[in-house]
Amino acid sequence: MLTDMYQLTMCYAYWKADRHNLNSNFELFFRKPPFGGEITVMAGLDQVLSFLHNFNFTPSDITYIKKLLPSASPSFFTYLSSLDCSSVTVSSIPQGSLVFPRIPLITISGPLGICQLLETTLLTLINYPSLVTTNAARFRIAAGDDKVLLEFGLRRAQGPDGGFSASKYCIIGGFDGTSNVIAGKLLGEDVKVKGTHAHAFVQSFKGLEEVVFEEGTGGEKIKKSTLKYRRELHWEDTHEGELAAFISYADAFPSQFLALIDTYDTLGSGLKNFILVALALDDAGFKPAGIRLDSGDLAYFSSEVRKAFTKLSNQFDRDFFHKLMIVASNDINENVLQELKKQEHAITAFGIGTNLVTCQKQPALGCVYKLVEIEDQPKIKISQDIAKVLIPGRKHSYRLFGGDSSPILDLLIRENEPPPKVGERFLCRHPFEEQKRVFVTPSRVEKLSSLVWDGKNGVVGGMPTISASKERVKSQIKIMRGDHLRYHNPTPYKVSVSDALFKFLHQLWLDSAPVLELS
Repeated sequence: MLTDMYQLTMCYAYWKADRHNLNSNFELFFRKPPFGGEITVMAGLDQVLSFLHNFNFTPSDITYIKKLLPSASPSFFTYLSSLDCSSVTVSSIPQGSLVFPRIPLITISGPLGICQLLETTLLTLINYPSLVTTNAARFRIAAGDDKVLLEFGLRRAQGPDGGFSASKYCIIGGFDGTSNVIAGKLLGEDVKVKGTHAHAFVQSFKGLEEVVFEEGTGGEKIKKSTLKYRRELHWEDTHEGELAAFISYADAFPSQFLALIDTYDTLGSGLKNFILVALALDDAGFKPAGIRLDSGDLAYFSSEVRKAFTKLSNQFDRDFFHKLMIVASNDINENVLQELKKQEHAITAFGIGTNLVTCQKQPALGCVYKLVEIEDQPKIKISQDIAKVLIPGRKHSYRLFGGDSSPILDLLIRENEPPPKVGERFLCRHPFEEQKRVFVTPSRVEKLSSLVWDGKNGVVGGMPTISASKERVKSQIKIMRGDHLRYHNPTPYKVSVSDALFKFLHQLWLDSAPVLELS
């Protein structure tokens, strides 16, 4: 029922014309990579497989559809009641793969009626997951492999469903953890849940007299030690309410103490209060985690914080200061990460929310679902916009690798055409521009799609996991040429067709296009 009305009306019209059982083939793909880049990460396959497994119309669904189609034949609703995906087969590129325009992410085969009904749902299950996973992967590339990335976007996401999906697919895209508790509960150990405190916790304390401890917790000792260091360092002018909050939080989480230091005065109070409590925790046998910056000049503040940590480490001979995290948040996007790369900063982790989960640069990926064949007859869609001309017929896709083990291009060939072979020269052509063609002698040939759903047996090869999908993203980015990944003016990645498919496409195009008559 997660579908558009026109899928139901088309399905009824197919059924009425006795075309609903014709063997059909559809492809789901996109035409342009998102965010002005050249890469896209395929994601959402796990949701697709779950949907195929559970597809059916319940009695209450049928009752509602009868209201939408009051003039439909009663026999049509009997047909709907019997539908499942046992007659459908699906091939897909593995979740976590880098994918490119026009390459089918998913190929769906089966009776026309049921395959048509799958369109809207499969698109919504692939579009946003692939978009937000790609966004997360771009953030990871911008930040570098040595930074911790935490997704903090639940409160700004497009509803609870969007927030949950974002948390899951940002992890696949390369993030290390999320603030989203329900995501951690439902998704298991692959999703690490992280969080500290907000400004409200600091603001809620007025002075040291408000600090109270549960008997036997050691909190009184931490407070006493903190005040000793305050006198020793002559830092009595720091904000007492903030210090009280830090002592209280350290008492609650002595081995996970990470403090937000910019509620009042980042360097003049927040940093100093953190250091006092950190020294006291170390005396008590605990290792504090670090600080978080949520405003101001992040590059400058982080550098000053690191300098202070280094100075105190030498002054008090405390090695833990060198290991403290410096976490930055505050409306961070990909541009900020790129700019920080150019500056001197000491940030070790980023908490990123709004601009990550809402995909600030581009709100949708734009995957499409197109009919390419019926009863072994290839179908073409013609448009004056060349980008929208459909490459007809069932196809196989391959990735060809060069001598340096990086991908050269992706190739589409006709279903019954011999595939390219390692060490043999193969002619690769631009789908629409006749003069653009190259010979490629691949060092490795990788078939991109494989069977993932067989209607008779269900899921083939197991459900994609978060950890395996995340590792696939990482490994595929690692072997991709740097000029395809760069932020400014990335080199377009080639998607080609075989000579046979090129000729077939253009002949069918000529045969199908009307000849205009001028007078």
